[in-house]
Amino acid sequence: MKSLFENIKILTPNGVIEGFLGVDGGKIAYIGEVAPAGYESARKIDGRRRALIPGLINTHTHVPMTLLRGYADDYDLDTWLTRHIFPAEAKLDGKCVRAGTVLGIAEMLAGGTTSFSDSYYFCDEIASVAEISGIKASISRTVINFDNEVKFGECDGTREVLDLFNNWHGRDNGRIRIDAIIHAEYTTSESLWRSLGSFAKENGLIMQIHVSESEREHKGCIEKYGKTPIALFEHYGVLDAKTIAAHCVWIDDEDMAIMRKKGVTLAHNPVSNLKLASGIAPIPKAIEQGINVSLGTDGVASNNSHDMFEEMKLAAILHKGRNYNPCAVNAETAFNLATVNGAIAQGRENECGKIAVGMDADLVMLDLDRPHFMPCHNLLSNIVYSARGSDVCMTMVRGKVLYENGEFKTLDVERALFDVENYAISRMF
Repeated sequence: MKSLFENIKILTPNGVIEGFLGVDGGKIAYIGEVAPAGYESARKIDGRRRALIPGLINTHTHVPMTLLRGYADDYDLDTWLTRHIFPAEAKLDGKCVRAGTVLGIAEMLAGGTTSFSDSYYFCDEIASVAEISGIKASISRTVINFDNEVKFGECDGTREVLDLFNNWHGRDNGRIRIDAIIHAEYTTSESLWRSLGSFAKENGLIMQIHVSESEREHKGCIEKYGKTPIALFEHYGVLDAKTIAAHCVWIDDEDMAIMRKKGVTLAHNPVSNLKLASGIAPIPKAIEQGINVSLGTDGVASNNSHDMFEEMKLAAILHKGRNYNPCAVNAETAFNLATVNGAIAQGRENECGKIAVGMDADLVMLDLDRPHFMPCHNLLSNIVYSARGSDVCMTMVRGKVLYENGEFKTLDVERALFDVENYAISRMF
């Protein structure tokens, strides 16, 4: 069905247009200051005191960790992960993961996220919920394996990677995609680096990795191998696949040179990195070096929300303060991290990340009729520095409305809440 947004502020790559946006066949078909012909029978959406922005793209999260929101807060990364998170996750089953995924995707849709990159377990459940929800998803099955003799396809984790790829990759014209992942240097082995790296490259998959998240991880890798994690992964061919490297808090100049050469995206997770006291990634320098930088929330266990507006604002102000430079990351740059740069990271730059004719209608409508939006001297600045996830009044993916004014059009959130409260929590704790 066609849709027509009327009398609305539209944030395009060339600035703000106040007028009309037409959606036809899941694509943006018209943008202009006057009403287009051919939309007489379309759904008309009143855009007065509203704004349209491209859907936000979360390039690093673990959606089912919604189940661990508020659990084991206020620990450092190593203590948090090994003493609390890993033991709790070991008790999960598919029913738990499905319920957590519904809640996580619902939260993202309500906050304006239209595409996410995920890594976790029980990925058939994650993919199934993503398919039903209508969101775009790039899903990878986390593999943790210390056996240096293991061959690809011979352990449970890599067998599940193969099944996931065969069953889900490219579903619904590419809305659901499967990525590969190497969890981290310290949770995997040389055999896995080589085999998963080759699998990703041969099949044109994106590789997700956790890199230099903590000082202990970064220095421990150097002590063990004589190389940083980035240099190590380059040596074993992991970065020959298109790669999203999450965190990168402790990377150095040589790492950045490798990332630029290999076209690696840095997925910046400022809230999670600060909450776990891991440090602050060198984002202004990475951008200056020509590295594509995107944004992620990480799992809500180390963030407590999937609010990409919060990530945008923090990405802007954190680096101003650290560098004593108010221009270190400006509003436009921060907004791009959450939109067009995220699309590049996911290999979706030809379909989403900006509002332009011919792009998928992945759109978010914001309610500007709020005290914290008034006055509006600069729409882009207000979106980065003042907006909240709760300002979203509509989220659309490929022209289909998935969330509108508090109503989820595709997800049974009430059932998921019941399953979390009556099954998942009692199983885990």
